[in-house]
Amino acid sequence: MQVEVSGSAVISLLVDNESGALARIVELFSGRGYNIQSLTVAPVDEYGQTSRVNIVTTGTQSSIRQVKTQLERLVPVSRVVNLTAEGPYVAREMALVKVVSSGEPRTEALRIAQAFRARAVDTTASSFVFELTGSTDKLDSFIELMRPLGLVEVSRTGVASICRGPQTIQNF
Repeated sequence: MQVEVSGSAVISLLVDNESGALARIVELFSGRGYNIQSLTVAPVDEYGQTSRVNIVTTGTQSSIRQVKTQLERLVPVSRVVNLTAEGPYVAREMALVKVVSSGEPRTEALRIAQAFRARAVDTTASSFVFELTGSTDKLDSFIELMRPLGLVEVSRTGVASICRGPQTIQNF
């Protein structure tokens, strides 16, 4: 007997940019008990008629395949690609991280931000808002290091992803 291991998957979709399209996608996940860890949506064509949806979810390989098959059946969906299964891809996320501190913790927060290549986009005498872009793991690490230094608020975009090399979502 072979046991399937659960893991994370990045699924990209091309959908018609119409009212209710995102609701149908989210309903498919919630109706089957699947969790969405990250969700990003934005128009991607010059006329705003097509949107790209990037979803990070977890599950076994067979449950991820099942989700992909069910997504392909939805009316507004024209393409579904499990980037995790199809080959190399680039995935990035952006976060705004607010730290309120003074003295040594403030100095340490600046040092860590520099090491992570985070940019201070707002500075006051008692706070910083750092902007950081990178992998989810990089953002998670930065946030954890900021917690003891006065972290008070975080806002994240969710994962944006794309195939590496000449391959596109339309070619799958």
